[in-house]
Parts: sequence; C-alpha cells; structure tokens
Amino acid sequence: MKYLQYVIIIGCLGLLSCKKVIDLYPQSNLNTGTYYSNLEEVKAALTGCYNGMQRSLSNEWQFTELRSDNSKQGQPGSTASTNRDLSDLDMFTPSTSHQAIYTYWLATYNNIRNINIVLQKLGVTYSPASGTLTFNAVNIPLTEADRKQLAGEAMVIRAYHYFNLVRLFGGVFLVHEPITPAQAKEMNRAGITDIYKLIEADLTTAVASMNTLKYNQIPTAELGRATGWAAKGMLAKVYLTLGRKAEAATLLQDVITNSGYSLQASYANVFSITNEVNSEILFAVRYKAGGIGLGSHFGNTFAPLGSGSAIINGDGDGLNYPTNDLDTATIGDPRKPTLIGVYGSGSSAKLYVKKFLSPVTLVDDGESDWPVLRYADILLMLAEAQGYTQPSLDLINAVRTRAGLPNLTMATITTLAQFEKALSTERRIEFAFENQRWFDLVRFNTTMTTITAVQAMKDHYSVEYYNHYRLYVAPAPTLAELHANVSVNNRLLLPIPQREIDTNTQLVIEQNTGY
Repeated sequence: MKYLQYVIIIGCLGLLSCKKVIDLYPQSNLNTGTYYSNLEEVKAALTGCYNGMQRSLSNEWQFTELRSDNSKQGQPGSTASTNRDLSDLDMFTPSTSHQAIYTYWLATYNNIRNINIVLQKLGVTYSPASGTLTFNAVNIPLTEADRKQLAGEAMVIRAYHYFNLVRLFGGVFLVHEPITPAQAKEMNRAGITDIYKLIEADLTTAVASMNTLKYNQIPTAELGRATGWAAKGMLAKVYLTLGRKAEAATLLQDVITNSGYSLQASYANVFSITNEVNSEILFAVRYKAGGIGLGSHFGNTFAPLGSGSAIINGDGDGLNYPTNDLDTATIGDPRKPTLIGVYGSGSSAKLYVKKFLSPVTLVDDGESDWPVLRYADILLMLAEAQGYTQPSLDLINAVRTRAGLPNLTMATITTLAQFEKALSTERRIEFAFENQRWFDLVRFNTTMTTITAVQAMKDHYSVEYYNHYRLYVAPAPTLAELHANVSVNNRLLLPIPQREIDTNTQLVIEQNTGY
C-alpha cells in the first residue's frame, strides 16, 4: 500500500496518516496523551513516520550525488543564489549557514522526534550506557507480535536517519526519546561511536523483532513496509562501513539464501511505476501521485530547465545534471537509457536524470518511489565484503548479466586494484542517482585499498574542469583550488548548521573542522 490521508495531531506528532481518528475525537483535543489508544492509531502514527522520510529525502541528492562524481550544478555561469548554493556543495565550500543543509537537518530530526514518540508509546527505551533497547509494559491493547513488528519498523526508519546523519555530519545529537526544548539545549553532540551504537541497537533489535516472511509471502497490503530482511540488509551496510566485513557477509548471505528477494528481469523494470515494491526493493521511500501532497517532485526537479513539456509536464528545474564523466562511463551500457537522457542537440544539448521521471498531471506530483535498499545492493555488498575472489566476481556478474553486459573473469580481472575498480564502477552505474555514490566513496576508504573518496573527487575535478568548473563566475576556481578543497581535514563531512550553534545559550557546540 502507499501511505495516504493526513490529519494534524496537536503536540509533537506533526503530520500523521489517519483513517478513523477524526470520528473519535474533536481535532483540537488530539495529542500524544489521547491518541495512542489502539493498534490502528499506532499504525497511523507510524505511517506518518514513513511519509516523514520524504521531507529529508527531498534535497538529500545535493549531499550524496552532487558532492560525488555523478552530478554537477548545471549552470556554472549563473549568479543566482540557488545555483551558487549548489555550486558550493559541489566544490566542498558550503557555508555553515547553508540553507539546504539546515532544511535537511530539521526535516530529519523532526521525523526522528515522531519516531521516538511512537517507540515510547510502544514501551521501547534505549540505554546509551549499554547500547541496548528494552521492551517495557504498555497499556495499548495489542499483541506482542504486533507491538514488536511496529517497533521494529520504527527502529529501521530511525536507523536509516541516523546512518545518513553520521555519514554526512559525523557526531550529531543523539536523541533517542522525546525531549523538551529545554532538554535539547542541554544536549551536546555525541561521538560517532555512540551514534553507531544506537544504529546497531535499532537494527539488531529490529531483526530480532520483525517478520522475515519471504518476499512472495508478504501480504499485498503490507508491501512497502520495513521487514526483517530490510533491517538485515541495512545492518550489513552499517557493518561494511565500520569495516566489519565478516559480520556483514553473514547477514548478506542470509538475505540472498532465505529472503525470497531477487533481481528483476530488466533494469528498467526495477523503476517502473507499474511495478513498484517489486522483488528487488527491500526498502524504499514511497510516493503517491494524485494531488494529495504525497507525490514525488524529482521528475520536475531533474528535468532540463527550459524544456517546456517536452520531457515532463510543467517544465524542469534543471538540477542534478549528470557529469560528462558518468555519461562517458555508461557508453555501451544497456542501463544508460534508464539513467540519462539528452535534451536538445549539438552544443546546446543537456544531459538529465531519467531514473525518476514519470508522467505527471500536476507539477511535482510524480509516482516514482525512491529505492533505499535493493537486492542488487545486497549482491554487490557481499562481493565487497568477500574481496577479490571468484565468488565475488560471480556476484558482480549476476548484476552485469541482468544489465546485458559480459561477465568478468579472473583472466581479465587479474589484480586487487582491477577488482576494486570494477566493483566501484559497477556500483556507480547500477545505483547512479539513488544517493549511494558519495556514501560508497566514503565507505571505500575503509573497505578498499586502492580507491578513496578524495582521489575519486580529484579525478572528477580534473576530468570536468575544462568543460565545467573553469566557466564559473566571480571568480572561477582553479583546478588546484578544487583539489585542495576536497583535501581539507574533515571537509568530507558537512558543517553542523550554524543555527544549532548560535541559538544554544547553555552549551558550546563544536563545529566540524575545516569550516
């Protein structure tokens, strides 16, 4: 099902999905004390948390694709503030007051707040000292199986948010229960280790609490909700990021052997709006067109500026332009028509992202879901965890075969460096524009020996400099400056929003180094 129907709950719930509560209480009386009285109301609140993922995802591409070698700001000569903000992210020079960073930060913590309320009502508490979650008694009339399933889903969403936050910002505020504004001002940034401790606790508890029905056994009405398999896949990526390859491999092999998920017959079919939550989608942020406020804006956001209705109804914003380097890397790859389109011809031709493009009646009201975790990712993560072996090449080849590409062999991939390059390239193309590339590059700092985020970005700037970065105005950066930007200590992290630092009158909040 797709998550629909909103009602405003007064208090700290924000916008929540609801079907029947309007008939039970006057809207002005709804709050966290009166709302969570039965299973359906808890489900409705949790649905609001699912929908809440849309807000942070809205501009996440700016931090994960634009700051990688996949995308660039498409108007290098523009002096418009919106384009300059994108350029600053692209060149690793965002200010500490960058609006998109602050918007993302707020949206993420707003949804974490909502999730924490749901978990509190389900009797779940977290102990930072021990890194464990506990189920306590509740008064809501629901079965233990339902309680743990719903709590597990909430934990997966919270882990998803914190995993993104810690990879983008480093140590952040560890808010694991509902708190007051006064309490928030007494909370400083937690260490990266403590953030990962909560993420691991959320996901391991979710794995132990949630259903692990095979894909074809999941009731149609439940498709799209987090499962134990999604929790295992996400936990495996956490372990890979932390360099715990053996633990990641065990989880990934379990998903491959027992989950019932599988590759789709064609790459394009994975993203078809007539084939949503298919056998390859372990977890996704869902969208619903129809003028109800839950449609996807990415089709219009990524379509070429000035294309009218040639690409999508209502024109495009011309953001998230594919790089020439990625365009070249996909020459001859059968996945390219799904990934990259070309508008116009000759010197005026513009590349644009096609993956999330679907017909819209209303502007910014598309149907396309956004994959967070796919089965292809499970296969390629296991190859990454296992390293340079024939079984790892077999996993890569499964993805390549689906794409219509020839197999890699030990005769053609003869060194560790060649293997790591092949795996990195496969992931780059397979998951292009799915907000994976930057996280992959940072993770490769730990899991690979020959590929690093800094070197990948230096190579990107060198390739794109003549046709793009040298055309910037006021003034154009030199190639040496671009290389230096990405090499600044800890500049791989985003800055903590300056408002968090300036408005706290109780504590001194440390800014990330390099800003």
